[in-house]
Amino acid sequence: MEIKFTKEQYENLVKLVYLGNWMINAIRRGSDIIEKFEDLEQYIFSFYNEFGLEGCIEYDEEDKRFYPTGKFEMESEIEEYRQEYDNENFWGELISRLARRDFIRKYGEDAINKMTLEEIMEKESYFIEKYEEEFEKYGIERLEIKK
Repeated sequence: MEIKFTKEQYENLVKLVYLGNWMINAIRRGSDIIEKFEDLEQYIFSFYNEFGLEGCIEYDEEDKRFYPTGKFEMESEIEEYRQEYDNENFWGELISRLARRDFIRKYGEDAINKMTLEEIMEKESYFIEKYEEEFEKYGIERLEIKK
């Protein structure tokens, strides 16, 4: 099978593969890295010359690996996508974890384990909405660690 790409399609594929591998492997080190995604990224990057992306991808002879250039990471929309993802993930996780904590504090784990899924969602949504409103209005300004 053969798949043909325009230069623009290939460049978008490079961005998708890069971001996908970054999401999966950026948090991993050494033997924890999931090689099948690293390998796929390397394969996709290997066609950079054929598509005229010399300024975006480069090959390191010493490492025998392809790397995105600083230009690719900083001048394309890649960094913007990463920041958007991190920002959304941060607020979602913060709200979810604080709401879950307060929900458990109010009802207790034993009582929650006896609730139906609908009841849990209904009661927990109060806490979620509370934190959504708080952070939308004040950001982290009023967030403090108590002693």
